[in-house]
Amino acid sequence: MKILIVEDEQGLREVIRESLEKEKYIVETAHDYISGLEKIGAYDYDCVLIDIMLPNGTGLNLVRELKAMRKKEAVIIISAKDSVDDKVAGLDLGADDYLAKPFHLAELHARIKSAIRRKNQDGDTAIAWNNLKLIPEQRSVAVGNSPLVLNRKEFDLLYYFMINPNRLINKTALAESVWGDYTDQSDSLDFVYSQIKNLRKKLKDAGAEADIQAVYGMGYKMT
Repeated sequence: MKILIVEDEQGLREVIRESLEKEKYIVETAHDYISGLEKIGAYDYDCVLIDIMLPNGTGLNLVRELKAMRKKEAVIIISAKDSVDDKVAGLDLGADDYLAKPFHLAELHARIKSAIRRKNQDGDTAIAWNNLKLIPEQRSVAVGNSPLVLNRKEFDLLYYFMINPNRLINKTALAESVWGDYTDQSDSLDFVYSQIKNLRKKLKDAGAEADIQAVYGMGYKMT
């Protein structure tokens, strides 16, 4: 799962980033309104954490822009301002949650999981596709009643396909969802093919009623 942190305080931004990466999230960061808006416009995320007080703009305006783009990300406002008016304004704009600073990282993690569940799975932890079942929080996959062992990249790819069923997804979008900001540095565009090949074999061998099809020159989709 992929998260964007829009926070101008470098120390807090790095603490949140490191804690989320330990939980196996792919994390990207932005330090002001402009860089946050650029990333939201260019990439898709599972959840965006937005501070209200930002250089060059406000977090509330960033939420407004995100919703105007019809993006599907879960949005959590994190702010030192804990007024009722700010909470109401943020939630009215479409934010999914509001967390006042200072906060415990464990509470932030719980809020993120809850927001993503509500957004992607309508409150249900597990994602099901025919006889295939994936539980994001446990990073577990099962075919019927039998567990399916996947490496981290295979799991992240399968998760992305399962929340985008029957949707044609190009290689770049897949690479960004799994490698984040480091796409070009890791040669992941070339690596996507081999990871999907391995994933398809594991699904077939396990008897999964799911097929990741290649659409020549365009990308992949799960059917």
